[in-house]
Amino acid sequence: MVDKTGDELKNDQLAMDRFDRAILSVLAEDGRISITDLAKRIGLSKSPTQARLRRLEQSEVILGYRALLDPIKLGLDHVAFVEVRLSDTRERALRAFNAAVAKVPEIEQAHMIAGNFDYLLKVRTRDMSRYRQFLGETVSALPHVAGTSTYVAMEAVKETMLADGT
Repeated sequence: MVDKTGDELKNDQLAMDRFDRAILSVLAEDGRISITDLAKRIGLSKSPTQARLRRLEQSEVILGYRALLDPIKLGLDHVAFVEVRLSDTRERALRAFNAAVAKVPEIEQAHMIAGNFDYLLKVRTRDMSRYRQFLGETVSALPHVAGTSTYVAMEAVKETMLADGT
């Protein structure tokens, strides 16, 4: 299947035109913008803008709205990336690991990796001593963890949220 821009679509993708992409771009900058202001910014009237927004929400292109918090001001300025190697990579073990990771608030991101290790975790804590404790008590206790390697971030050069994928 091909969308209106000529890009090929996967089965779970929604066909979007330039107005839909403009809505996503504006909302990524300001999720609290009024419908009236959003309509003005994208060049449509209020009703079609509202209908498009509802369609993007119902199709789960827009998953929700939330406040972006400054982790540094919250005292969470220690970021570590953790390579995790599992002792078992059968489907049941992967599901158990995934479910356990989803419950740990210090783990901001978790990605299954094709490579020399199985997962890459982004972990945020207050400082190195809390990270060390977290690694020993929490990460090491996750299901099927055989080993880890840690890389501490010195500075965030770029951190963005997905806007329109371009």
